[in-house]
Amino acid sequence: MNREDKSTILITCAKGLSEILSGEIAALGYAVDSIHETGVEITGDMYDCMKLNLHLRTAFNILYLLKHFECRNPDQLYKQTAALPWEEMILPEEYVCVIGRIETPTIENTMFANLKIKDAIVDRILQKTGARPNSGKERGNAVVQAYWKGEKCWIYLNTSGQKVSDRNYRKIPCKAPLRESLAAAIILTTGYDGSQPLICPMCGSGTLPIEAALIASRRVPGLMRSNYAFMHTLLYDEDAWQQMRAEALKQSKKRGKAGFIPAPIIATDIDPECVRSAQRNAMTAGVDHLIDFSVCDFAETPIEPDAEGIIVMNPEYGMRLGEIEELELLYARIGDFFKQKCAGYTGYIFTGNPQLGKKIGLRTSRKIPFFNASIECRLLKYEMYRGTRKKKNAAIENE
Repeated sequence: MNREDKSTILITCAKGLSEILSGEIAALGYAVDSIHETGVEITGDMYDCMKLNLHLRTAFNILYLLKHFECRNPDQLYKQTAALPWEEMILPEEYVCVIGRIETPTIENTMFANLKIKDAIVDRILQKTGARPNSGKERGNAVVQAYWKGEKCWIYLNTSGQKVSDRNYRKIPCKAPLRESLAAAIILTTGYDGSQPLICPMCGSGTLPIEAALIASRRVPGLMRSNYAFMHTLLYDEDAWQQMRAEALKQSKKRGKAGFIPAPIIATDIDPECVRSAQRNAMTAGVDHLIDFSVCDFAETPIEPDAEGIIVMNPEYGMRLGEIEELELLYARIGDFFKQKCAGYTGYIFTGNPQLGKKIGLRTSRKIPFFNASIECRLLKYEMYRGTRKKKNAAIENE
């Protein structure tokens, strides 16, 4: 097997993020073959997998298709899997993790299907090399991923291992933090590019302002990771990887400390411990110098009166934190804050509770659907005009 062999690459993501992910992939110069609810497919090789792991902000895993076949029973699963040249992909001294998503009446226990795949892999390597790799649940080494739906099965190399959305900078979480990929998707949806002020009241662990700072400085997110599953395969080209990293580092530095400085990014929270956590996380991410953190009630967040910027807030919405009655008062206060202090800004509220969103008391210009895990959410957009409202758009979207 050759690392330059072209195949389908499936880039997975959280539900609702595939269109944003598709835009990221296209911006890297790839033609998108198809878009699904939780993923995007392109055609490429292992070098493309390496590049995607390094650059994507809203993805989960980069999966390289090894085989797609008809599969009606466990014996066929074993036989088809064992026919792949695993000895050309995984050394016998490596550690292998098998992940399976099984949706077939043939097998009730997913673990049994995973075991058949694992046995096929290690038996093939043993037959060809005289030794067999260890296996288990840890994703820190070689990872094989399978989808078996009905009578069709797909076997992939999971080139990421740990999700690429796990940036490894959030060492100290606070409250109920957003996943990094979701925070990046929210920031990208606002159109933020670093050229205008960004205000993040209720910053919590700092994920939203940190992802914004990474986007503004063009910091390639994969530079924060030192280990990927593709590094534990025989298809890994270390020289090419180091070259990719060097080019990504140049891209980041071009708009980093020595060059581009974004407009102010202000992050506040009423909880001093959350602010301390956010500052430490920003330091780990290497963007603490781009964010102005302070402790205050959200309504006291410093807003430059004559600027035109973006405000992004992620208040509690009664699913995991807070009581509904108290949150109704909180959302009403957010509406007052927008009206009284944020003229000229564009405000965004991320919430999983549409009833609470109505308490803001302002008309939305957009309601953008997202999912936070299994919770259906909306990113509510508010345009706060100065003085008399301008007639920018005759039609207001209320989805």
